[in-house]
Amino acid sequence: MTTSSQRIETASNIVELRLRVRLWRAKGARVALVPTMGALHAGHMALVRAAKERADKVVVSIFVNPAQFAPHEDFARYPRDLAADRAKLEAEGGADLIYAPDMRVMYPEGHATQISVDGPKIGRAHV
Repeated sequence: MTTSSQRIETASNIVELRLRVRLWRAKGARVALVPTMGALHAGHMALVRAAKERADKVVVSIFVNPAQFAPHEDFARYPRDLAADRAKLEAEGGADLIYAPDMRVMYPEGHATQISVDGPKIGRAHV
């Protein structure tokens, strides 16, 4: 589905993102997220179209996450071209917001992640 190009706004921090999503939801809109690391291609555009079929508003996140690179992979060389990604999304239509945080937003100083999973232990019988 190709629509006329229109400028897609960008949220660069969680406050902006939450505000926009909260406003949409207050109006009854269903919101979908298409998470990406940028360098958008036809597969990403297919995901945006599928999201738009299922939701009223679509957010495309663009964040090159260093945690997704193995030590031998070159994080520094991963392509980053927000203007080109924006142009593709605007030409395609369907996306309503780009969420493009920088590293400080995603990994603020002193950040720590802890995951606790409750429930049955795999491989153990429960009576």
